Amino acid sequence: MVSFSLENKVALVTGASRGIGEEIALAFSDYGATCILVSRKIDSLEAVKKKIEDKGGKADAIACNMGNMEQIRELFEKVGATYGKLDILVNNAATNPYFGGMLEAPEWAMDKTFEVNLKGPFFMIQYAVKLMEESGGGAIVNVASINGVSPAPFQGIYSMTKAGMISMTKAYAQELASRNIRVNALLPGLTATKFSEAIIENKEIYDYALAKIPMNRHAVPSEMAGAVLYLVSDAASFTTGTTLICDGGALI
Repeated sequence: MVSFSLENKVALVTGASRGIGEEIALAFSDYGATCILVSRKIDSLEAVKKKIEDKGGKADAIACNMGNMEQIRELFEKVGATYGKLDILVNNAATNPYFGGMLEAPEWAMDKTFEVNLKGPFFMIQYAVKLMEESGGGAIVNVASINGVSPAPFQGIYSMTKAGMISMTKAYAQELASRNIRVNALLPGLTATKFSEAIIENKEIYDYALAKIPMNRHAVPSEMAGAVLYLVSDAASFTTGTTLICDGGALI
């Protein structure tokens, strides 16, 4: 039988306080993993932690800003001291502070978007690998976007970072395969999260986006959890360097 079990696994999920990150953490817990929930604000993480514990699962909540290298270092010091290993990393946290044309984009928007969406995940993987090697290997999933393949209007900088994340996934997959660490990427399409509120709540923009989706609807965050569960489980033991697209057919 194909196994999706995550029993005795320690999984770290960034951006776990809501949306796709929360649903991934809940799914991991359902399949037996101990979940380390990470986001900028501890209060919202505590609510997700309680959901997991109320169902009999195990979770920890740690505040960390993906754009702050010192906080990332401290995060992995805590994980190492508490658990002594790490089996799964999901780089889900992201930001999109600027919605507009690239010619008008300010420097701060470029800096912040690249720091959180690309630089942070890059070094998260560096730190994670050190812990994964101690337990014989692991699995990493980077939550990118279909925007990394086909840039969306007024989201040029965000799309650039997601294209970089796809390339980073493949490069790390090549380097880490010999260490028994698999690296893959999830590419969600339009999904109902706080990020996408500006699109979904604007009828003109939403209708434009919907016209490109053969399934004629947007996704909900829970529809991404199964894809990530597959990528981190033994069911995907020979899968690395790939991009799993969940977009309702938008890239067809």
